[in-house]
Amino acid sequence: MSRIGQQPIAVPQGVDVRIEPGHVTTKGPLGQLEARFPAVVDVVREDDSIVVRRNGDSRNERAFHGLARSLIANAVIGVSQGFEKALEIQGVGYRAQMEGQNLQLQVGYSHAVVVTPPAGITFEVPSPNQVVVKGASKELVGQVAANVRKVRPPEPYKGKGIRYAGEYVRRKVGKAVK
Repeated sequence: MSRIGQQPIAVPQGVDVRIEPGHVTTKGPLGQLEARFPAVVDVVREDDSIVVRRNGDSRNERAFHGLARSLIANAVIGVSQGFEKALEIQGVGYRAQMEGQNLQLQVGYSHAVVVTPPAGITFEVPSPNQVVVKGASKELVGQVAANVRKVRPPEPYKGKGIRYAGEYVRRKVGKAVK
């Protein structure tokens, strides 16, 4: 039995959940999200929680049990609290700034790189070397953060570049001089 799939999902106040076969729609203060999953699991609303049950015990049904529960839980948390991913910029002259809703990065190229956020995502720049990606969809926040990091990933010799907050970059030794 899936340990994650067994756990009920608490639905906070102000979050509206609509359950239909194959998908669950959640609506809350931060927006609306839809979680899709295969029909091999049943989703039932019990009081102030949602319970995910599987129909059988086949390998496929066991695999989708925990997945469906995680997708629904992420949608509920996303519309009530939201998700965020922090990035750090390291390097002399490397910095970020907001240009309206867009993020402008100066990371060693001859030009500034402008990143436009997709719908539902916002950028924050608390300091010139920090960027915070915020949004309701956990998947979209992670993808946008990965795209920002891909502009200039950290290099292994000096560690310059854009990295996730707290990410460890394994450093290489340069050439030995005689």
